[in-house]
Amino acid sequence: MLDGPTAGNGNARGNSNGRVPDPEASQTMLAVARPTARELAIRAEGVSYWFGEGDARSQVLFENSLEIGRGEVVIMTGPSGSGKTTLLTLIGALPRLQQGCMRVLGRDVSQLDERGAVELRKDIGFIFQSHNLFSSLSAIENVRMATALKDGTVREMNERSAGLLEQLGLGERLGYLPAQLSGGQRQRVAIARALVNSPALVLADEPTAALDAESGRIVLGLLRKLADGMERATVLIVTHDQRVIDHADRVVSMMGGRITNNSLTRMAVRITRALAQSEIVKGLSEATLTKIASVMTVEERKKGETIVREGEPGDRYYLIGSGVAEVSRGGAYQDELYFGEGFGRITSLSGRSLEQTVKAKTDMELYVLAEPDFNRILASDRSFESRVRSLLMAIIAPS
Repeated sequence: MLDGPTAGNGNARGNSNGRVPDPEASQTMLAVARPTARELAIRAEGVSYWFGEGDARSQVLFENSLEIGRGEVVIMTGPSGSGKTTLLTLIGALPRLQQGCMRVLGRDVSQLDERGAVELRKDIGFIFQSHNLFSSLSAIENVRMATALKDGTVREMNERSAGLLEQLGLGERLGYLPAQLSGGQRQRVAIARALVNSPALVLADEPTAALDAESGRIVLGLLRKLADGMERATVLIVTHDQRVIDHADRVVSMMGGRITNNSLTRMAVRITRALAQSEIVKGLSEATLTKIASVMTVEERKKGETIVREGEPGDRYYLIGSGVAEVSRGGAYQDELYFGEGFGRITSLSGRSLEQTVKAKTDMELYVLAEPDFNRILASDRSFESRVRSLLMAIIAPS
């Protein structure tokens, strides 16, 4: 049933429908999707770095390679001294690249002179642990200094700066000097300064370390919004803060100057496993599944809640991550749906309203693909084969 709840997958499941609801039954090995060259914001190959020379030489990075696409939020973790901050600063063209190749926002970092490096940095928002605020300038003046890098009137600069500080809870402290602010407030000023120009790339070193839970949530929301917005900014965060993981697409781990792991977050893994169980996308590569998973959102529904209603317009497709759904049509029971099965429709694409009512028979976790996200998949990767496009259209806009 491509135009409503999907039919069973035919896997043994220990119930009358012959389906397997256990998500752990699939132990698919998951690959990180590789962005196309056009979509790459960062590409590092064989990057090494050291301090000092001769007997005093101390190598801190060893032949690291990494690719990060536009619109990705990536966390870099590892113990102190593992090379995270050094790699972050190399990506930001602060120290000069010593060995290896690196392209950032389409520019070959190894070929940049000082003027070229400055031009690249204008498209990067830097957030460091040391706030680096000017002590003689107020909060809004510190933020407004960054707006001079971009075109705009003084009024526009003031409005942008004040608006961002207000979002970060500093609306009543615009005129305060750094010495009059707490450590967390100074950090928020530094974050506002980094984000005020809507940079194409954000490089952040422990941006939430000095923040309380609510301030951290606001900052992470702003970073996620930048990545998900029209410009699809790339965000690379060095952190030990576990709160950040829920906002990230990938986690890169470092140890002893080397990247030791580059993996999807736990939520992305769960969504990809659910997709892998769906008959509709059967046979698609793991990279393609992770690409779809990256734009799906998570919703929780309580037992007895109606998720979609027959006869109403639909605006999304649902994939079951956990729990059981009950399907009815014309008031009559039709079926039950389990892990990896989907339902729903986007009426604006298909021209057809929903043909079934679906209720949560148990508490449920649902993975949701909405029309804007579907369009973003198509726009973001021109290398999708026509079969992939037609299958995705079949999911949300069947004929």
